[in-house]
This record gives sequence, C-alpha cells and structure tokens, in this order.
Amino acid sequence: VCSLAALISLSFGGAVGLMFLMLGCALPQYNQYWPLFVLFFYILSPIPYCIARRLVDDTDATSNACKELAIFLTTGIVVSAFGLPIVFARAELIYWGACALVLTGNTVIFATILGFFLVFGSNDDFSWQQW
Repeated sequence: VCSLAALISLSFGGAVGLMFLMLGCALPQYNQYWPLFVLFFYILSPIPYCIARRLVDDTDATSNACKELAIFLTTGIVVSAFGLPIVFARAELIYWGACALVLTGNTVIFATILGFFLVFGSNDDFSWQQW
C-alpha cells in the first residue's frame, strides 16, 4: 500500500513538472518551444546512476569510484538542465517568464526522479535493477 501511494504521488509530481514545462512553451505570450530541449536531460539524468548500480556491489560500505563518477555525471546533467533555459533567456530566444516556468518544472521533475530512487532504489520487492 505504501509503494502504491508513493507511485501515485511520483506520477502526480511528474505530471505537474511537465505541466510547468508545457506552460513555459505553449502560453500565448511565450509561444516558443525551445525549452523542450530539457526533455533530453530528464531522460539522460538517471542513466549514469542506473548503470553504476548494476556494476557496483553494494555490500562494500566504503565509497566507490564508479558510483562517485555516476553521481558527478548526473549532477552535470541536472545543472545543464537548469542552465539551458537561462542561456535561452539571456540569448532572448525565450522570455524570462517562460524561463521561470521551465526552472520550476525542472525542480519538480528532478525532485520526482530523486523521489523514485529514494522510494524504489533499495527495496528488494521492486526490482527495477533488472532493466
């Protein structure tokens, strides 16, 4: 029951985050679809950590270089997702209001991705590591 509530809240968070992204693109006063490029960052962000979790033995209590590299790459992807709308706004490709909506959507989406890894990352009954 707990995992069902977590799954529902995570999907609600994802929907709200994508709504903010779409509002930043499709509102009549903005009407520019350049911010949709952050969707690539949403897809790429969990990949390094998922690969590292498959390669690393979790029985070792000390830090692991592969896991640290995955966290570093994920951090770079997340920072890039926040930087891209700011660069677009500075280059006057999009308006600053659209940039604020996209940054809000980024915050919600990445919090949802983090929540997924916190909720389903360590449970043995949900085996997402088989993917």
